[in-house]
Amino acid sequence: MTRIPLLADTRIVVAEAGDGDLVLRPPEPRQSLEDVARAVRDAFAFPLAGEPLERLVTPGGTATIVIEHPSLPVPAVQVGPRHVATAAVAEELERLGVRRTTILVAGGLLRRTSPREIGLLVPPDFRRRFKGRVIVHDAEADDLVDLGQAGNVSLRVNPALVETDLVVTVTGAETVLHGGPAALLGASGRESQRAGGALSLLETSASQGWRLAVELERLLLERVAVTGVSLALDAPRVAGPLTGYPHDQEAIERMLRSRTRHLFQLAPGRVRQRLLERLPREQTAAAVFAGTPSVAHTEALLRGTVLKGVELEPVDALVIGIPPTTPWMPRERPNPVTAAYLGLGLALRLWRNAPPIVAGGTAILVHPFQRRFPHPTQTPYRALFYDARTARDSDAMRDAETAAVQDPKAIADYRAGRTCHPLQPFLEWSACDATAHRLGAVLIAGCRDAQSARQLGYVPVHGLGAALDMARGRGARRFAYLLAPPFFPLVVSAGGQ
Repeated sequence: MTRIPLLADTRIVVAEAGDGDLVLRPPEPRQSLEDVARAVRDAFAFPLAGEPLERLVTPGGTATIVIEHPSLPVPAVQVGPRHVATAAVAEELERLGVRRTTILVAGGLLRRTSPREIGLLVPPDFRRRFKGRVIVHDAEADDLVDLGQAGNVSLRVNPALVETDLVVTVTGAETVLHGGPAALLGASGRESQRAGGALSLLETSASQGWRLAVELERLLLERVAVTGVSLALDAPRVAGPLTGYPHDQEAIERMLRSRTRHLFQLAPGRVRQRLLERLPREQTAAAVFAGTPSVAHTEALLRGTVLKGVELEPVDALVIGIPPTTPWMPRERPNPVTAAYLGLGLALRLWRNAPPIVAGGTAILVHPFQRRFPHPTQTPYRALFYDARTARDSDAMRDAETAAVQDPKAIADYRAGRTCHPLQPFLEWSACDATAHRLGAVLIAGCRDAQSARQLGYVPVHGLGAALDMARGRGARRFAYLLAPPFFPLVVSAGGQ
């Protein structure tokens, strides 16, 4: 049997995979760029689509660099390739004669970046010498510019995208909803962002969010020059004593045998949390592509899927350990909705060709699922728990969402940077539901708050062993264990369904 360490909140649960079970782990990085800044400059000189950067720049003019929170993948690194790429683009624009550069942080409906946190989005040395301005997008601002409609969805964007000579996106290719034209969507109004969902995070054809983002890009191109650079990122790697996790089974066995792991299990929860947060991590980029954001991002996303993806046939049940962190920055302990999002909305939507679990199959999330909502940063998530019917009744869900958007205090807290937009919890819940609706059951193994799990429509189970037995009782024969984080692409053989 293969022993598998699953991170369940701040604890490590050791599962034993049977002979016929699959252990899904990301492959070891096969290639990486030595000089990301140079690769960015070369990519702009030879774009996949559109003109080279030097022909798009207006000497003496202005430019807006659009970046996102470097939240994905989980876990993030303090300074990674996207930080370096942002600095390289700003310096290249200055070299080409741009008079004023604006960095627009397209945070979507997430908690708005504070002045203290803005410095974490670029390299420290660049932060000291950058003389432009930094704007944090506000989805509720009164001065959003209306670009038109995409169906019945209004596309209103930050003025910094229109009142400039050139727009440059600088992003990592993680999903169809993160990076590339999605960064432009992240600088739009709440209506378009709420409508931007996806069944798969790796297939453009299954994403309304991708279609909205591409339409927004097209409308923006009618007003200003738009280009971008997209990085195919390698999966983050743990350094130090856990070097080799999670792709090296020998490293995993060393960790399981070590006395340190037993001491870690006995430590208080806050100590375990701090130790996990301080683990040294590294990340590199495998390739850089430039051109119109949608073209560059598509190519980078395909390259990243090839390099990081794991092939499999659909399984009857899949076990996912949920880490003790929110998928968004700044990192916090997740509440039940966000914990479910990590498993159902993120890990189980990173697929190509077909979902990784057969229709009517079982997803097993390993997490205590305790009901915690730190005030004020996660207060909007309480709206899903005021009424026990909310998460299971579509009418109650719509009523709760309408009430949340009309709450002036919730909107004020978002605009002040104290919490996320009141629509963000409903966006995450919609992502969970996109996966859960085709499953037979979602089991919460190790659940300590049964009411919380049942209220979301999930089944609380005492431990992982009992959850596996319950899945077998539902007819599951082929099991898989997702060794994460980091979460990685699953390339599924559609013929196996």
